[in-house]
Amino acid sequence: MKPPRDLLPFLVTLAAVGLLSLMDAVMKLAALAAGTYATLVVRNGFSLAIVGPVYLATRKGRPTRQVLRLHALRGVVIAGMSFTFFWGLTRLPLAEAIALSFTAPLVALYLAAVLLGEKIARGAIAASLLGLAGVLIIAWGRMDGPAADEGTALGIAAVLVSSLLYAWNLVLQRQQALVAKPVEVATFQTIVSGFVFLLFAPWFFTWPDTASLPWIAAAAAMSVGGAMLLVWAYARAEAQALIPLEYSGFLWAMLFGWLFFREPVSAPTLVGAVLIVAGCWIAAPRKPPELTAA
Repeated sequence: MKPPRDLLPFLVTLAAVGLLSLMDAVMKLAALAAGTYATLVVRNGFSLAIVGPVYLATRKGRPTRQVLRLHALRGVVIAGMSFTFFWGLTRLPLAEAIALSFTAPLVALYLAAVLLGEKIARGAIAASLLGLAGVLIIAWGRMDGPAADEGTALGIAAVLVSSLLYAWNLVLQRQQALVAKPVEVATFQTIVSGFVFLLFAPWFFTWPDTASLPWIAAAAAMSVGGAMLLVWAYARAEAQALIPLEYSGFLWAMLFGWLFFREPVSAPTLVGAVLIVAGCWIAAPRKPPELTAA
């Protein structure tokens, strides 16, 4: 039995968040071995090799100048967002980094209202606040211990900067979804962010060791797949309705943090997870979303 059509964007968003959370864990493994910058540069190369031929085979003309400007802006934002997040991730537990990043969806709800003209429903506000309360409980549980060292403090600062850029990225993602197909968005996102990274190659790039390359290639495939799924979903539901589902990423982070790094799950983590799931449930639609792009 197929799910109701109006729920498909929400189910796809949940699947995309899970795929991207797995990518975070794989990227952390690779970045710890090869360095954050080198890992991102090589991942972009793999991503372009995956999505570029698909775009060339299916494109129906060149994007307009206005659409290209939107692609370029989001690509630059993603470059800064990616580096600060993964650099911070090498200095923090996976679940803690994801928890800190959840300041982004709350900010994005209000950016969507300002930049896209979306009306913020009471349910969306309640869902975001409930999810944020869960994140705060989890973060408190993880930070309630010995004083953090300098590396931890810098990691927290980097992830918070990334979360602000991510909030902007979510709104730009909605704008892109209305004017471009998922494969086009993924292609230009990869090209622009890769170009930004390459600007610093003469000073910072060193080729990763052979053992890291399969992990980076897998992360590239997950990144492209997750990005395309999100664009598909954001073209079919309002940003304010989908954004609270980003909180489900912490549930995936708990799983992958334990599987990859044996991070324990504490009582505050479980309480926070319940609140996050409740917030996602409240955010689910009770009526069909507006029609936007095919």
